[in-house]
Amino acid sequence: MKKLPKQKYLKTLGYALKNYISRDCIYPFYASYKVTHKCGLKCEFCNVWMEDTPDLQKEDVFKVIDNIANSSIIVLSIEGGDPLIRKDLGEILKYAYQKPIILFFTTNGHLLDKRPMKEYGKYIDYLHISIDEGHNNLEFFSRLKEFQSFGPEICVQIVVTRDTVPVLEEKVKSIFKVGARTVVMPACHLDGTDDYYPDSKEFRKEIIRLKKKYPNTITTPNGFLNNINKQHGCSSSSVIIDSDGGLFYPCRTVGERIYNFTEGSFMDFLKTKNAKKAREAMKQCERCCGWYQYFATDSFATPISLISSLSPYIFK
Repeated sequence: MKKLPKQKYLKTLGYALKNYISRDCIYPFYASYKVTHKCGLKCEFCNVWMEDTPDLQKEDVFKVIDNIANSSIIVLSIEGGDPLIRKDLGEILKYAYQKPIILFFTTNGHLLDKRPMKEYGKYIDYLHISIDEGHNNLEFFSRLKEFQSFGPEICVQIVVTRDTVPVLEEKVKSIFKVGARTVVMPACHLDGTDDYYPDSKEFRKEIIRLKKKYPNTITTPNGFLNNINKQHGCSSSSVIIDSDGGLFYPCRTVGERIYNFTEGSFMDFLKTKNAKKAREAMKQCERCCGWYQYFATDSFATPISLISSLSPYIFK
């Protein structure tokens, strides 16, 4: 993973301190940017492929990345759909990699053999590959060593349904054997999809057990496991940006599209009355959807917990 300027880390801790003092997650630290909604799959627990959101031209994608880089965000995940569908992806990755952010890249892997992954790998800090029954690619577990040759650290993203909790250990064991990492998340019930969400208490118990049995392998933070088992465990310390630059704020569950990353400063937006009102609405939500990004990054609310959450990626 590339080293960021010390000033970036100090600014990030400063924003975390401001959040803590204000008791309000004004400043987010993690963002996923769906550079395309297009995908070759139609996973039953996903609704991204159902949405007809246009992709931005490359120059406008750069505007979004600039806005992210000039904000409190320190981790950016390039996602989709499947971002490998974009023909200009190499230029996008190269541009983003030059910015003072840790760059993740998430794909379902079905186009890995058709893209110059070793070239792309030069501009990725962590390559997240979604491998599970829903993505119909369990054979990829036998190719993890091959994927590691792309260059960046490999982190397998596993979506767990109520039916696949019993076979999770087999997957984690395969990842442990090759020295890779995995982020394990429940299949949250999104609008327009069937409900595959596992029992949250059983999910927590199994992840904690596997963390002990396979150390330094599962990066799913304990904060997430605790948050999904309590009311209002989510926060606005993470954002998801659509392929047209639009943002449902404070989240995709209760939020409305009240900002676009191609228009004006994101940091200025966060201090507006509309943004504050949206964050207050999030605190009143009773849904407890378990959406990984909004529940996992709640632990970014203080400087100490921010370091704790980032440590699985910074320290091997």
